[in-house]
Amino acid sequence: MTEPPKRQMFAAHGVAAPLRHTVFRRIWLASLLSNLGLLIQGVGAAWAMTQMTSSADKVALVQTALMLPVMLISMPAGAIADMYDRRIVALVSLSIALVGATALSVLAWLGLVTPQILLASCFIVGSGMALFGPAWQSSVSEQVPAETLPSAVALNGISYNIARSFGPAIGGIVVATAGVLFLWRRTSEPSRLPRERLNRAIVSGVRYIANSPSIRIVLARTLVTGLIGGSVSALMPLVARDLLHGGAQTYGIMLGAFGMGAVVGALNIAEVRRRMSGEAAVRACTLTMAGAIAAVALSREPVLTAAALVVAGAVWMLAVALFNIGVQLSAPRWVAGRSLAAFQASIAGGIAIGSWGWGRLTDAAGVETALLVSAALMFASPLLGRWLKMPPVDTRAEAAELLADPEVRLSLTGRSGPLVVEIEYRVDQENARAFHGVMQEVQLSRQRNGAYGWSIARDIADPELWTERYHCPTWLDYLRQRNRSTQSERALHQRAMDFHLGPDPVRVRRMLERPFGSVRWKEDTPDRAASEVLPVATAAGSST
Repeated sequence: MTEPPKRQMFAAHGVAAPLRHTVFRRIWLASLLSNLGLLIQGVGAAWAMTQMTSSADKVALVQTALMLPVMLISMPAGAIADMYDRRIVALVSLSIALVGATALSVLAWLGLVTPQILLASCFIVGSGMALFGPAWQSSVSEQVPAETLPSAVALNGISYNIARSFGPAIGGIVVATAGVLFLWRRTSEPSRLPRERLNRAIVSGVRYIANSPSIRIVLARTLVTGLIGGSVSALMPLVARDLLHGGAQTYGIMLGAFGMGAVVGALNIAEVRRRMSGEAAVRACTLTMAGAIAAVALSREPVLTAAALVVAGAVWMLAVALFNIGVQLSAPRWVAGRSLAAFQASIAGGIAIGSWGWGRLTDAAGVETALLVSAALMFASPLLGRWLKMPPVDTRAEAAELLADPEVRLSLTGRSGPLVVEIEYRVDQENARAFHGVMQEVQLSRQRNGAYGWSIARDIADPELWTERYHCPTWLDYLRQRNRSTQSERALHQRAMDFHLGPDPVRVRRMLERPFGSVRWKEDTPDRAASEVLPVATAAGSST
């Protein structure tokens, strides 16, 4: 006997399961009101531009102005979200967006809005939302358990697209989200290590992504999808005006149709993930969207265009949600904000750059031709899967248990360094190829968590002896690096150690490369006592 649909929705993997958690439910409802206000502002700005100028380029630039800040400041925003209280970051960012939206409303009421002022105001609003995105998305994992995280991601998409559907009709305000965020009493575990400086935190985030093949693939596919699919949102005002010969009401209906489709897509994300692999699902979405974009280009009937936009919205939402879930589940908590910021930059950057390009093409060849070119490129985009296949991701990268600090007898400060780590393995010669293959994975693990200058060497006089070597900039960076490993990475390091022969454990050396201040400059100057080093953790465990 099958479960009732309502019970299935609220089951552990149902799309509505996260709403059982009070904090998530309150913030989700508030974000819905916030998105309503944001979408009203975006719709009004886009249509106002069509009334102020006939240039398709400038109409499309409204979308660029809203999305470009996301591409430009997402990585600093992600670093800030990882370094500071995400609730406070979200409140500040919403305040920035509120200032931009309020300024635009006042200027419009006074009749002082020009195309340049309109674009500048959209840029300010986009900047606030660019700062808000990583803080909000990375905090979702703190509000719901891991098994409901994919559904929570889908619900966030539903929130935005319910607003897209009904925003032109009923409105909303950004202040609502700020009020509920004030009520959220976020609990955070203080780190025993000082937080990174902003520039170092950005570098750490970029390094992690550069050494994470699964995240790189998802971001590349996201960027391409945004570049091509951005034609729909960028040219929607021109579709309503030039192809359907309608006004603001027609534009609102078309936008609502796209949003309704996106809600349908988000409601079915769990079922799609259950039935299809990530690559198959993305391929189906892009092929379907290609057909829907072509239908929008060729249709002159509002009903047919709206139906095509419902389909386009559904598969667009599915594709973006699949990319988002891929990043969320691949990134550990310490770098979640920066990874999601990179995802946000990819999708928004693709839409921003694509919107500008589609606007230029429309000026040269017309709306219909631009949309048909977009459909053709979207139809060809699944070919990327031959080289950039979507990685299989089922569970979140969970942090491993904290390790005790290594034994130290030199007096160190947090800035002492660079630190050189050497690990000696003794490996049977018959296992040399397999060991070398595992060490290539270990290399990526070390580098994404903070190491540089990694190498693996084999002793020519003793072929069983292998030496892994890497650097960390400072002592604090080394302590961070060794405790950033996820459970799967710890298992990988253990696989490498399992190749080691003999009764003695793997030998680890940790050396200060430039030991200024750690030696006696005079005979009567004693070395500093080991008791003066930084305090060690009490957590169990040992690793390199």
